[in-house]
Amino acid sequence: MSAIRFFHMADLHLDSPFKGLFGLPEKNLKKIRASTFEAFDKIIQKTIEERPDFLLIVGDLYDGENRSLQAQRRFQAAMETLFEHNIPVIVSYGNHDHLHGSWTRFALPSNVYELPADTSVVQLKIRGQQVNIYGFSYGERHVKESMIDNYPVAHDQHAIHIGMLHGSEASDSSHAVYAPFKKEQLLEKRYHYWALGHIHKRQLLHMEPPIVYPGNIQSRHRNEQGVKGFYDVTLSQTSAELTFIPTSAVVYNIVEVDCTDVLHANELLLKCEEAIATNRMAYGASVIELHLKNIDEESEALFEHASVEEWLETIRESEEGVEPMGWVQKLILHKVSSSYESTAMTESVISVMEQWDISDWKDILKDLYQHASGARFVEPLTEREIEHLKLDAQELLTDEIQRA
Repeated sequence: MSAIRFFHMADLHLDSPFKGLFGLPEKNLKKIRASTFEAFDKIIQKTIEERPDFLLIVGDLYDGENRSLQAQRRFQAAMETLFEHNIPVIVSYGNHDHLHGSWTRFALPSNVYELPADTSVVQLKIRGQQVNIYGFSYGERHVKESMIDNYPVAHDQHAIHIGMLHGSEASDSSHAVYAPFKKEQLLEKRYHYWALGHIHKRQLLHMEPPIVYPGNIQSRHRNEQGVKGFYDVTLSQTSAELTFIPTSAVVYNIVEVDCTDVLHANELLLKCEEAIATNRMAYGASVIELHLKNIDEESEALFEHASVEEWLETIRESEEGVEPMGWVQKLILHKVSSSYESTAMTESVISVMEQWDISDWKDILKDLYQHASGARFVEPLTEREIEHLKLDAQELLTDEIQRA
């Protein structure tokens, strides 16, 4: 039997509003807000160049249930281009762009197969090879129940079977748990590949057969660090080859600066500029969280007469006009451990914090996150955000004891 080749992507979130960005030059803001479209354009260009047999888009093609007019127009035009190249596209809609939303509709060309709310199958014939693709679209925003029982077990031994599922492992609380599944349930279906979506982090849950999250194609905030993209998959009944293809137009990164033996402001600025330049060479346009490491008593003096906010503004000014952009969104100081940090009081409090899980943190911070006027200004509470909170709490505790 011959192998087939397809591109697996998910969570495009076209026309994401990118909330929470303040102080950016207009040019940088436009770059970030256009980044989902730029990432999508890279996919279409790659598809035209490489000519895979088909594309799989596994949920959350659009960022909201209203499906913005601009996003639909861009997608429709791209599908017309792929129609001209005779490339099929199989689309499922997820919790963000569910079928019950209200939007102005565009007619898509016949090469696009939109999966309905009921689990169904799309059958393709590729160079004589039968390919069965199973999946569903979200009929409502909240699909809390498991959908796995609606997927048929593969019986046709001559076909290649692929499952599309926008959902999360039942034990994964990093995103809202929709259409939950257990890995064993997927394996019981005897498919050759599971194309997953919903989790914005690239993950390979199983290799033989592949059970794959490609992640989203473009980061949308500081908790989605690193390069994003999709998978180029070559698949047969006996083998699978996966190649990750980057698409990020703007990369969100943490950049560390070693402040050991730094005494003067110009030294620190130079180190920051060099670190940002290195990141620029590796990743191109970036939104950066700059971490100043190993700040001792001498280098801490640099922040006695100038606030962190003033330093942040100065670093931003030094990067103004440099392309591709390296926008420093946040500046975080990491002080060298002092004798005060090993006191029984700090160790006791830190030990208690280390034992808290995400549910404990949510309970502790519920007044902040449930406050009507303030909730929109804070980032979603994730494992990464909790690590930042732990670090900030430890540093504040140490500072207070030092002042006592």
